[in-house]
Amino acid sequence: MKRIALLGMPNTGKSTFFNRLTGASARIGNWPGITVDLLGAKILLGADMVEVVDLPGLYDLHGFAEDEQVVRHFLQNNPVDLLCLILNAAQIDQQLPLALQFRQLGLPTVVVLNMADEAERLGIRFDAATLAAGLDGPVCFISAKYGQGFPETLAALRQMLSRNPPTDTAALSEEFAEDEALVAEAERLIARSVTMPRVLEHDLTERIDRIVLHPVFGIPLFFFALYLLFQAVYALGGPLQDGIAWALDGFRNVVLIHFQAILPHWLYGLLVEGVYDGVGTVASFVPVIVLFFLGMALVEDSGYLSRIAFLMDALMAKLGLDGRGFVMLLMGFGCNVPALMGTRVMRSRGLRLLTMLIIPFSLCSARLQVFVFLTTALFSTTQAPLVLLALYLISFLVAFGTALLFKNRLQSHEPLLIELPPYRLPTFHQVLLRGWHEVHHFLSRATRFIIAGVVMIWLLTHLPPGVPVGGPETLAGLFGGWLEPLLRPIGIDQQMAVVLLFGFVAKEIVLGAMAVVYGLDGDALAHLMTQQMDWVQAFSFMLFTLIYTPCLSTVATMRSESKSLIFTSISIFWSLFLAWLLSFLFYQSARLLGY
Repeated sequence: MKRIALLGMPNTGKSTFFNRLTGASARIGNWPGITVDLLGAKILLGADMVEVVDLPGLYDLHGFAEDEQVVRHFLQNNPVDLLCLILNAAQIDQQLPLALQFRQLGLPTVVVLNMADEAERLGIRFDAATLAAGLDGPVCFISAKYGQGFPETLAALRQMLSRNPPTDTAALSEEFAEDEALVAEAERLIARSVTMPRVLEHDLTERIDRIVLHPVFGIPLFFFALYLLFQAVYALGGPLQDGIAWALDGFRNVVLIHFQAILPHWLYGLLVEGVYDGVGTVASFVPVIVLFFLGMALVEDSGYLSRIAFLMDALMAKLGLDGRGFVMLLMGFGCNVPALMGTRVMRSRGLRLLTMLIIPFSLCSARLQVFVFLTTALFSTTQAPLVLLALYLISFLVAFGTALLFKNRLQSHEPLLIELPPYRLPTFHQVLLRGWHEVHHFLSRATRFIIAGVVMIWLLTHLPPGVPVGGPETLAGLFGGWLEPLLRPIGIDQQMAVVLLFGFVAKEIVLGAMAVVYGLDGDALAHLMTQQMDWVQAFSFMLFTLIYTPCLSTVATMRSESKSLIFTSISIFWSLFLAWLLSFLFYQSARLLGY
């Protein structure tokens, strides 16, 4: 099987190209010589079955960032038949030196100038033949977003694969030309092959930036945009959520109820009252998760996130971080694990560790489903978006406070280099694809953890035999009894203590655990919550869930990325202590005020 390595700078549309090329049939895998996961997919290209590997974005092939080292290690330890280098045609003067670095390797390369439509609107003209001669390989012009030029690019890839024998990259030398020489050569090649207007017009981008990058109104505008996103999620997701819950209840009452007379009592309880009710409770919230990710995909693909990183950089610098740390917190909205892995772009170990320390406070999708359930059950439709926004704001404040506290121990002086791309209107296909990737990741994790979790919780609430289900004499009751003295001062009772205990394994289990512990699901469980908890207890529970120890996957990733058991242990202890302290202060203060 032949192999194509996909490379390019960040924000050049490499992921969009990869998804269009592979049809999003991607898998995560490890390759020899590297210790991180990469995205790969197998496609039929002409007569050959080809493996396409999406390597991390990099600015410099001989830089010292971890992503740059990953690229070098991959090329040194894995045979590659063809390099496909994605460049931003509208920024060709900044990106051509990277192409010349790869030319030095002597590997067959197809250079793909993406966003050619934007370059054309800006008045940039190319002499393709001269550019191809200077790069010693074919040059293709595409718009990965709209698919323009894609057939020609596929033809060039097929032709290069058929023309070149397999290349052994193990003998690659890391001796590259000096940066200054490559930059000078790039300038000469651009002068011969590219015609650029004296001023690149970005009138619309500049007009929008005057508003969103305003030093006073920019940050409040961002949080207002988040609030509008939450309002839309509740308004559109509520009816869909009710529809799925109705369908699940109907299937249970019409179909599954008949198995009660066929199956042994314990097996029916395990399969229906345990697995089905637990998974069904989570499944009813999938529409809300889908809409949230679709909204975040719109924000990210439009170019707005880069502005937020730039806008927040001054504030983050006072906390010992930079604007990228804020972007990693936003990435954590989906899942903390990829956000932790995203810190590899940071060269300074102190900056990277400090950023990893605050990412687990980001309100991930698994926590989101718990908060949507409780806010929907205990708050009005007007209050619920405000409560959810408050939880997001608290997650930011806790992260910022933690950074401020630890910044002197994890110092960094690495400057922030970030590009502000022009605003783009994402295509419907792009938004759906991005949303599907996030939802698929959430569902794959949720399926694994929830089924195992609800089975374990069902067993704990039903064992030992002969005692009342879910009572204090069950194993779950014993665990809850041990934890209750610690959690009672923050308004969490014995049963919810068991839920929190399993939430440490994965926050996806929390809702399923509630369904199993109380023996109810859907609207019945929501109604019971309104009787079991008042709004003070509910908010205290959500506050603790937001801050306390992240899931085992996040802990394992932090241990792997930091390469420090001590650092990981400190992170776990700090989050537990902080969760209890803030929940205690809120709960006791609210009770003193008479709530």
